[in-house]
Amino acid sequence: MTEKLWGGRFDAPTDKFVEAFNASIDVDARMYAEDIAGSKAHARMLCAQGILSQQDMNAIIRGLDDILGEIESGEFEFTIAQEDVHMNIESRLTELIGDAGKRLHTARSRNDQVATDTRLYLRRRCDDLLARLHQLQQVLVDLAEQHNATIMPGFTHLQTAQPVTFGHHLLAYVEMFARDAGRFVDARRRMNQSPLGSAALAGTTFNIDRQMTAAALGFDAPTANSLDAVSDRDFIMELLAAASICAVHLSRFSEELILWMSAQFGFIELPDAFCTGSSIMPQKKNPDMPELVRGKSGRIIGGLMAMLTTVKGLPLAYNKDMQEDKGAIFDAFDNLDGSLRIFTEMLPGMQVNVDVMHRAAASGYATATDLADALVRAGVPFRDAHAIVGKSVNHCIRAGIELHEMDAAACAEIDPRLTREMVAALSVEACVAARDHIGGTAPKQVLQQVAAWRQRFAARDAAAEEMDDA
Repeated sequence: MTEKLWGGRFDAPTDKFVEAFNASIDVDARMYAEDIAGSKAHARMLCAQGILSQQDMNAIIRGLDDILGEIESGEFEFTIAQEDVHMNIESRLTELIGDAGKRLHTARSRNDQVATDTRLYLRRRCDDLLARLHQLQQVLVDLAEQHNATIMPGFTHLQTAQPVTFGHHLLAYVEMFARDAGRFVDARRRMNQSPLGSAALAGTTFNIDRQMTAAALGFDAPTANSLDAVSDRDFIMELLAAASICAVHLSRFSEELILWMSAQFGFIELPDAFCTGSSIMPQKKNPDMPELVRGKSGRIIGGLMAMLTTVKGLPLAYNKDMQEDKGAIFDAFDNLDGSLRIFTEMLPGMQVNVDVMHRAAASGYATATDLADALVRAGVPFRDAHAIVGKSVNHCIRAGIELHEMDAAACAEIDPRLTREMVAALSVEACVAARDHIGGTAPKQVLQQVAAWRQRFAARDAAAEEMDDA
C-alpha cells in the first residue's frame, strides 16, 4: 500500500522530494522488533479491556509474527512512501489481515508509539554496551595482574614525574569504565517507564490499562504525564552524555597507546591485525585503530551537541524536529560499541616492552620526590628538602648522570644533610614498592585491586544469572 494512512485530510499527494525528505525509515527501520513487540502488547491490552475483539487480536498477533518473519528473512520491503517503521509495519499488517489491522492503532498515536519503541531499543542497546564495558574491564584486569610489577614512568604535563607500575596505570582505566557503566545503568533505570497510552499528547478517551502494557514490555511503570511522555527526549540526551564521556575515556587511552607505540617511546607494540601501513613509506606500522577510536569521540560528542541544540527550543509536546533524535543516538551507540570491541580484542595481543619501560622510568629523575621524602624523614623541612633535590637534579643534568649516581662529595657540596646513602638507596623498584597503601602503585596494591575487581565481576555475574533465572 502506498496510500498514506493519515491521508484523509489531504486533497493533493505529497511532493516526491518532500516525501523523501520527510521519511525516517532509513534510520528507524532497525526498531522493527521493538515496534512489533509494542504493537502486540497494545493489541493484547485492547482485547483485555474489551476494546478489540479476540478474533481481531488473534489476527493482529498472527500478522505481526508473519511480518517479523518477513523482515528477518529479508523479504519485507520498507518504503519511504510509508515514512517510518511504524507505518510500514501497519500498512503491511492491513494488507495481510484486512480491517483488523486498521483497528490496531486505536487508543495510541505515533507519538507515544515512537517514544515507546525508542526506549525499548535503547534499553537493549544499553545492555549491549554494558556487556562490552564489562568485557573490556576484564581484559584490563587480566593485563594489570600480568604487569603488576612492570615499572614505567608516570607523567604529569607529559613530563616524567614518578615511577608507577603498568598494572596500576591500566587499573585507572578500569575505574573510569566502571563509572561509565554506572552512568549507563542510571540512565537506563530512569528511562525505563512506558509512554504507551499517552497517545498524541493528552491521553485517550478509551478505557486502557497502561499498567498492563508497561509490565508486558518490561517497564517499571507507565509515565506519569502524557505531555512529558511524548515530548521527553531527556533519556536520549543523558545516554548521549554517557556515551560521550565513555568515548572521551577511550580517546585518552587511544592517545597513550599512540604515543607509547611511537619510536620515541617504544613502550608497546600493537598487533598487526589492528594496524595498517603506508602507501608510500614501507617501514610504517600505523596505530590506525586507536587513532580512529580517538576520532570517533568527536563524532559521538557531536551527537550530544546536536541533540541538545535540537531540543532546547521545542515547545510541548511532539514536534517533527524530534525525528532527528534517533540518528544521533544510533550513530553514537554504533560507534561506541565498535570502539569498545576494538579495544577488547586488540589489547590482549599488545606486546609490552618491559625493559624499555623500565629504562624510561629509571631516567628523567623520576625518583626525585622519593629523595625529598628521605630528607624529610631525616628531619629536613619539606620546602628545604624540595630545594635540595632541585639543586641535585640541576647538578645531575649538568653532569649527565642520574640521582643515584651522585658521589658523596657532590652530595655534601649541595647540602650537608644530603648523604650518599640517601641517593644510593634510590631505585624505581623501591619507589613503587613504598607506595603500599589503598590507591597506591605498589605491586602488592595492584594485586589486591585485581582481586577486588574479580570479586566484583563474580558478584555481578551471579546477580545477572539470578535475574535471568527470575
